[in-house]
Amino acid sequence: MATLRDIRKRIRSVENIKQITRAMEMVAAARLRKAQAKAEQAQPYAAKMRQILENLATASSEFTHPLYQQREVKKTGLVVIAADRGLCGSYNTNLFQITDRFLKERGPDKVELIVVGRKGVDYYRRRKWTIKKRVPEWGGKITFQQTKNLTHELVDWFITGELDEIWLVYTHFISIPSRKVVLEKFLKIEKPKTEEKQVFTDYIFEPDPAEIYAEILPRYCVTKMQTVLAEAYASELAARMISMGAATQNAEEMIENLTLVRNKVRQAAITKEMLEITSGAEALK
Repeated sequence: MATLRDIRKRIRSVENIKQITRAMEMVAAARLRKAQAKAEQAQPYAAKMRQILENLATASSEFTHPLYQQREVKKTGLVVIAADRGLCGSYNTNLFQITDRFLKERGPDKVELIVVGRKGVDYYRRRKWTIKKRVPEWGGKITFQQTKNLTHELVDWFITGELDEIWLVYTHFISIPSRKVVLEKFLKIEKPKTEEKQVFTDYIFEPDPAEIYAEILPRYCVTKMQTVLAEAYASELAARMISMGAATQNAEEMIENLTLVRNKVRQAAITKEMLEITSGAEALK
């Protein structure tokens, strides 16, 4: 059995861990409010941009844009949006499971990774996958200009033919206890099927469709990327808050159990000393 000193050291150690986990839970909760609001505000804007594109594509079916270009897929780009830090439960593990399944289906020679987040960079660097671009230490603090630059790089790689298609894998934020890993195509942009959408024939384009597409499509891509990053960061904070809350509760239970053990050991030691004193007194008679 452990000594009383060892048990006291364990209790102090668990109490220190409890303080850390509680602090991390509170920090994640404070940051989550702002991140959640940002993610929820971005979703309707991205959906409306998508609706505008669908209406334009339906009304001007004779016009095509490079971002709608369909070609043989020889090289695929996969944007993996992971976390910068751990201690967020199964957040990164679930993301990597979906990503690994996609990579296994495509093969190592046909996929290049664009990894956002230090955990993702470390994970795929050890597995010798081709990483085309790394964005470590983003931590939800990536600026609009940085998001815009990253999106323009992805668009340029697609238009120039360096990548024939680009996919996104990230964690979609539903609510604080609910999240879902999403794998979806970013480029090429899919046109809506004509039988699923009403064909509008009364559109008058001013200026011409080429100029409209040249202005709206890059904006849509930036908006989509900004929305995805906001959702991923909100999901990370929610996962960390829940994980640290569970860790704090486990620490409290462990402290309670160790306190009971400490009391039993102390009581046994006191009883033993009393027996020794009694035995010594009886021996002196």
